Amino acid sequence: MSRTVAILIARLIFAGIFAMAATFKFAGTADTAAYIAAAGFPFPLLLAWLAAIFEVALVLAFLTGAFFSEASLLAGAYVIFLAFAFHGPSHWEGNQAEFGFFVDHFTFLAGLLYAAVHGPGDKLAMQHGLIWRR
Repeated sequence: MSRTVAILIARLIFAGIFAMAATFKFAGTADTAAYIAAAGFPFPLLLAWLAAIFEVALVLAFLTGAFFSEASLLAGAYVIFLAFAFHGPSHWEGNQAEFGFFVDHFTFLAGLLYAAVHGPGDKLAMQHGLIWRR
């Protein structure tokens, strides 16, 4: 019982984090695009929309358990990309807090990798996926 509760809470935390990120992107798409442009990426508005849509897809995967391991791996790659692109070593000199933000992404990656390996649990999880099978 406690294992099931822990897994469900972890899934809700993952979903909640990406839901907040998507909400901020949808509510402030222009601000997100400006932040992306400031990092030097082309097509910032398109990338802002794609990021928000991707985050919604992650939320659905974490809440339903469908393609959970795949979503966890993709989310991990996304989180590390964000760490280097927006909080990487080039940002540390101007603001020491950026190093903390950078490191935080790796702790999030650790949780996502653990989730990818262990799957969404047996309760409240759709039985769809390419990696995790019941």
